[in-house]
Amino acid sequence: MLDIKEEIQIILLRKGLSMRKLARKMREEGIDVPAESGLSYAFNQKRIRFQTVQEILDYLGYKLEIKKK
Repeated sequence: MLDIKEEIQIILLRKGLSMRKLARKMREEGIDVPAESGLSYAFNQKRIRFQTVQEILDYLGYKLEIKKK
């Protein structure tokens, strides 16, 4: 099972984006996410807010779904 960072990186690759470009575009549109390097750092440290993950997925056209095993 992939972690959320890996899942988002796969989506970004499919869309031709990097984490930095994503953060820059979202900030330009007024979405409150950490600055370019801060976003990657938050994912690497596994210290990213759930709300931020939801906003990223929403921006990319995805949603988080929780299912019972």
